[in-house]
Amino acid sequence: MTGTVSQGEDEYRGAEAVIRRYGSKQIRHVTYPDNFMTEQEAMISQILNLAGDKNVKAIVVAQGVPGTMAAIKRVREFRPDVKFLVYEPHEDPHQIAEYADLCIMPDQLKRGETIVRLAHDMGAKTFVHYSFPRHMSQEMISRRAKIMEDECTKLGMQFVFANAPDPTGDQGLPGAQKFILEDVPREIEKYGNDTAFFSTN
Repeated sequence: MTGTVSQGEDEYRGAEAVIRRYGSKQIRHVTYPDNFMTEQEAMISQILNLAGDKNVKAIVVAQGVPGTMAAIKRVREFRPDVKFLVYEPHEDPHQIAEYADLCIMPDQLKRGETIVRLAHDMGAKTFVHYSFPRHMSQEMISRRAKIMEDECTKLGMQFVFANAPDPTGDQGLPGAQKFILEDVPREIEKYGNDTAFFSTN
């Protein structure tokens, strides 16, 4: 299970590549809704449907959006044999690790340093961090943002936090994309061409 192309193209294309390699008889690919925050039951139903197929031995969820842990718990009630691999859990990593057989998560805190350093090495003097309340309420993301800000200070860069619309909110993905496309030129005009941009989505 992955997001759609609009929400997570890397994971979606990765699933397509795995299907090309192993075939559609071995791999089933489903997607969670773009508006997964308000449609968690639809996502959970997709996972329950996969687990309902006795030929399914493992379910890979990439990314582990909210609702993944609830889905795993429900599957365990009738298919304790199904293995769960969760990439990039959005829920508390320690909690979901109790239910999933394998969780894979990049070192998000270290990325807070390395992303800013790379931007600095490329000549950036300003680092603009786009996010929204839903993401910033996640401990890992808010801690990483603080690390990015601290790293900017160490390197003599200006850190700018910019609020962006949540792609799962009222404006949807098109509204979030439109905002970014319109705001980046404004930020460049304000801070100059040597500005790096990062978005939590």
